[in-house]
Amino acid sequence: MAENKPVAKDFRHIVRVADTDLDGSKPVYHALNKIKGVSFMFANAICTFSGIDRNKKAGTLNLDEVKKLTDIVKNPLKYGFPAWMLNRRKDYESGDDRHILSADLRWQVENDIKIMKKIRSYKGVRHMYGLPVRGQKTKNNFRKKKGKASLGVQRKKKGAPAAKPAAAKPAASKGKK
Repeated sequence: MAENKPVAKDFRHIVRVADTDLDGSKPVYHALNKIKGVSFMFANAICTFSGIDRNKKAGTLNLDEVKKLTDIVKNPLKYGFPAWMLNRRKDYESGDDRHILSADLRWQVENDIKIMKKIRSYKGVRHMYGLPVRGQKTKNNFRKKKGKASLGVQRKKKGAPAAKPAAAKPAASKGKK
């Protein structure tokens, strides 16, 4: 039987960082992965740049640390993050390096796919037809049509054998002997 550990007064089970609820019982670097747009490496870098121990439970963070984490997640370039760590380098419209999160990230990806379809690039055409975009082979995988079950070989149903058609008369040979 598991022992119940006493919970500190200032422990919070849900911590709000960058408009996302994080589990307070997890270490900070694992909890930050819940934010869409924050990977394991980015979460580790956030902990390093903020000076917060990455193994510290997210529920034990004080308000100042939570504000600092939120600011770093939203503005990583301000804290000296390298540009290669950002998820939106050389933006299509503005040309600058940015890091986008959650709903903005989802919207931006959909917008990028629409642009690829509009200019009819190779990737855009593959998206239009529902085919794999990144060079995978299609003989064995990707055999599902949209909204239908997978395609493949279908067995004949067991049951009474089909009646054989009557034998047709052989065609008369024309001029061949």
